[in-house]
Amino acid sequence: MAQASLSISDDIQYKSYDPRVVRRLIALAHPYRWQLLVALAMMLAATSAAVAGPYFVKIAIDTGIEARSVPALAQAVLGYLLTLLLQWVFTYGRIQIMAKAGTAIIYDLRNMLFEHLQHLSLNFYSRYSVGRVITRVMNDVEVLREFITWAILATARDLLAVGGILLAMISMDLRLTLLALLVLPLMIGITAIFRKAARENYRRVRSAISWVNSVLAENINGIRVVQAFTREEHNYAYFQNEVNHNHKQAVLRAARVASAFPATIELTGYMATALIIWLGGVAVLNETVTPGVLVAFILYIDRLFTPIRDLSQRFDSFQSTMASGERIFTLMDAPVEVQDPPNARSLPALRGEVRLEDVSYHYPDDPALVLEGVNLQVAAGQTVALVGETGAGKSTLIKLICRFQDPTSGRVLVDGYDLRQVTQHSLRSQLGIVLQDPFLFSGTVRDNIQFGRLEATQAEIEAAARAVGAHDFIARLPQGYDTPVEEGGLRLSVGQRQLISFARALLANPRILILDEATSSVDTQTERQIQAALARLLEGRTAFVIAHRLSTIINADLIVVIEDGRIVEQGTHEALLALEGVYYNLYRLGFEDEHSASGKPCNIEESPRTAA
Repeated sequence: MAQASLSISDDIQYKSYDPRVVRRLIALAHPYRWQLLVALAMMLAATSAAVAGPYFVKIAIDTGIEARSVPALAQAVLGYLLTLLLQWVFTYGRIQIMAKAGTAIIYDLRNMLFEHLQHLSLNFYSRYSVGRVITRVMNDVEVLREFITWAILATARDLLAVGGILLAMISMDLRLTLLALLVLPLMIGITAIFRKAARENYRRVRSAISWVNSVLAENINGIRVVQAFTREEHNYAYFQNEVNHNHKQAVLRAARVASAFPATIELTGYMATALIIWLGGVAVLNETVTPGVLVAFILYIDRLFTPIRDLSQRFDSFQSTMASGERIFTLMDAPVEVQDPPNARSLPALRGEVRLEDVSYHYPDDPALVLEGVNLQVAAGQTVALVGETGAGKSTLIKLICRFQDPTSGRVLVDGYDLRQVTQHSLRSQLGIVLQDPFLFSGTVRDNIQFGRLEATQAEIEAAARAVGAHDFIARLPQGYDTPVEEGGLRLSVGQRQLISFARALLANPRILILDEATSSVDTQTERQIQAALARLLEGRTAFVIAHRLSTIINADLIVVIEDGRIVEQGTHEALLALEGVYYNLYRLGFEDEHSASGKPCNIEESPRTAA
């Protein structure tokens, strides 16, 4: 499964035609097929009018001017003006319809992408940067929008225009038509050369913009760390001289090719025009060709090479669309690793009993076990503290209980239900989670507290805030609960954001509460507020607490010590200290000073080992 998501790359090879991408695009366009057919009909009418225009010029010269017939001249001019009017009407209608249909198709595609991205597993996001995801959803989708809205019918229009113009030219004079086409092999050769260069340049531009997005997203998300370590100048220099410079150079290379190509094609067209003027002029002097035919040929040549040039550019657009489409659809096909089975049942109201039976886990792309042979029994209403060194597997254990990941082997059961056999929604709607790094969404304080329970009343929101000690500081904000927090909650301190995230979790009234080092970002006074609230609020709930502070651990009903992916000890604080094992050493190294600083007596009697 991992390989599928990892294959989403900026280096996907360009293809002239990818039937899988085309089929997916057709499926997206299917709901709007009638609008597309009407637009196609309008395009046919506009193209026919455009092809007929020069023919009316021929009539005006040969049957009007040459014959000195004012009525014939007037009719030809009116016919020409009518073709211009029809072109305007049908082109305007086609553009309006295609703009609406193309926008609607992309609207649907972006909705599908957003929905899929919300269901992808955490493993996917650990391997795929936010900047690259945004590039897919914004830049690559925009490529498809341009193609669907403008390029599809424009390609058909150009093909019909070339065919219609050639038929009109052949019907007037076959020899001049063949002379005009003498430069066509040269144009094809030039197009092939430029297309290869354009394809490579476009790949570089896409890769460069993806790099820009990734670095930009990373620096914005980590702005506090950047400023804390005064990395602004260094990061700016890196962005300016490497990331943005690389993008600038890629764009300039592409621009040089893009500007040279139409100029070269124009020059080739002028060569054909000069050839027709010379040889056609001789024919007019010899009276084998009428002046009207010569003028019409000159107009047709200009109109012939314009769609040919556009078709060559459309080919590049088609290739970039195939590449962007493949990236987008590969992203859409990235497997959702954690899925509900077809017969999944909804969990009833939980008591909160949790059991892990011989649970092991490794990441899909890494055979090394993160957890191995974990067995754990947690009674409903118990508070469990998970302790261990960084990387021991504590957070992975929590992810399995929340079913953000499924175990590689073994079972995770809640109230006797195997989590792989129940719906994720029925499980997570009864979980409350507070993370180490509190994340708030754009909106008000109220919006963030009721994030997991939208029907909550103001009284319930305030009750949750009071329970965790957040109400007082919220009341002091300029607009109270209606104060905007901005993206990520940047207007609030870390401790304030954490208190709001506590209120958010508690308002959801979870049966199982997860605290992932949730008090590590708050000061001692704020933590005391939280501890006082938790003592009451955890009653009757099952809670899993990952913490490095003794105050968060010492009152737990069960302390589970994890080392190298295994549970090596479990028991109460006093029982584990009496073992003088791993927990005892963790306590002596990291917790004893904190315990002493709290003013409470240390409960450890000196052993020969500590006396030494």
